[in-house]
Amino acid sequence: MSDTKLPPPLPVRPVDGPGSPRDVPPLPGTLPVDPATLPGPIRDELEAPDPLAIDTSAGELKDGLNRCPKCGATDIRQRAGTDILVCMYCRNEWHGERVEEAFGFGEGIADLRGTVIASGARDIEADAASLMTFKCAGCGAEVTVNTESTMTARCHWCRHVFGVNEQIANGAVPDAVLPFYIRKDDAVARIRQFVDKRRMFALKAFKDEFTPENVVGVYLPYMIVDGSASASVAGKGEIKTRQYTRGTNNNKKTYYDADVYQIERHVEFTVDDLPLESSTERGNLDVNVNTNNIINTILPFDTKNAVKWNASYLSGFTSEKRNSNVQQLQPRLEDQLLSIARAQVDGSTRRYDRGVRWEQEQLDVHGTRWASMYLPVWLYSYHQPGKNGGLLHYIAVNGRTGETMGSVPVQQWKLLLAALTVGTFLEGIAIMILVGMS
Repeated sequence: MSDTKLPPPLPVRPVDGPGSPRDVPPLPGTLPVDPATLPGPIRDELEAPDPLAIDTSAGELKDGLNRCPKCGATDIRQRAGTDILVCMYCRNEWHGERVEEAFGFGEGIADLRGTVIASGARDIEADAASLMTFKCAGCGAEVTVNTESTMTARCHWCRHVFGVNEQIANGAVPDAVLPFYIRKDDAVARIRQFVDKRRMFALKAFKDEFTPENVVGVYLPYMIVDGSASASVAGKGEIKTRQYTRGTNNNKKTYYDADVYQIERHVEFTVDDLPLESSTERGNLDVNVNTNNIINTILPFDTKNAVKWNASYLSGFTSEKRNSNVQQLQPRLEDQLLSIARAQVDGSTRRYDRGVRWEQEQLDVHGTRWASMYLPVWLYSYHQPGKNGGLLHYIAVNGRTGETMGSVPVQQWKLLLAALTVGTFLEGIAIMILVGMS
C-alpha cells in the first residue's frame, strides 16, 4: 500500500465568500481593472504608497531600565530647567539626543510624498493593555506600571527604577519628549499673578478656594506634522469706487459703489512642526463644558529641541495618553493647511479694499510626516458648579516659555455693573462735549 498522498480534488464550482481567493486583495500589478479608467479619488487611493515608518524606538531601554552610562545605576532624574539627565547615585550628567538630528525630522519637507509615520505615532490597537509588567534585572521581582497614570515605577524589593520606554500599541509612548524648563515655583507665581489681575471680578468661591500650589505638571500628547502642500482658491474681490449717503436725520444710509473682480490664486508651501492635539479629551473645545481652548493660546513650543523618548523625563510629572490616530487627525490637519494657504495669499489681495470672498478652495496634500510628542504644560483647574455639570476652568502655563493664559470664573453682576458705570461715564462726557459745542 503506497503512503503517497493524493492532492485534494478540485471544487465543483469556484470558491467564493469570506477567506476565499476572491476575497483577498489582488497582488500589486494584477488588478484586473485599469486604474486610469477609475474616478480620480479611487485611483489616487489605489496608487498611493503604503505609509512608511521611521523607527524611533530605543532598543537599549527596552527592558525598562535607564542605566547611568558611568556607574549603571537606574535612579535617573531630569535636572530641573534643562534637558540634562542626572544619575542620583554618582551625579553623572548627560544630554538627551535631539530627535531633529537623530531621525532627520527637519529634512526634506518639500520632497515629502505620501504619508510617513514615525513608529511612536502608529495606529493604536483597541485591545492594547495599559498595564506593563517588567522583570527586575536586579532581583527578579515583577514590577507593574499602569500607563494610564504613570510611566515610571520603583521595584519595591531592590529599589531599581523602571520606565516604560518600549513603544507599545496603546499610545502611551511617543517618539519624543520636550522636557519641562519652567519650575513649579515659577509656574505658581505666574498663575498667582494672572489671577490677581482679575481678582476684582472673580467668583467669591473661586477666590476662597484658590490654591495655585496645587498646579500639576502634565505632559500632553501631540502629533507634530511636517507637510508639503499646494492650494488653489478662487472668488471675488471688490475695490471701492464711491461712497455716499442718502436720507436725512435718523434715516441716513451709507452706500458704496465698487468694481467687482474675479480673482484666482495658487500657492505651494510647506509646514514644519505643526502641532495637533492627539487627545480627544483635550481636543473637545465645547466652551459650555470646559476651557480647553486656553491650552492653544500658550503655543508655540520649541519642538526643535525635543529629545528622544526617555521615561526618566517624566519622573515627578503626570502624562496623558494619545488616543487619536493619524487618519482621525487628517481633517483637522487639512483645515489648518487651508488656513495657512489663505494667509499665504492674503498679501496679494490687499488692493481689494472692500474685501475678498473666496468661493472655491482646493487643497492638495503632497506628503506628510507624523511624529508623536509629549509637550510640557503646568495646569491649574477649578470646577465651577452649575447646570449641566458646570464648567471646568483651566489656567495653563507653557512649560518651556512660561506663557500663561487661563479662564477665571467671574461674578456676572459685577461685570454688568462695571459696564453700566463705564457706559454712564462715557455718556456724561459726550453730553458735556455737545453742550460745550452748542
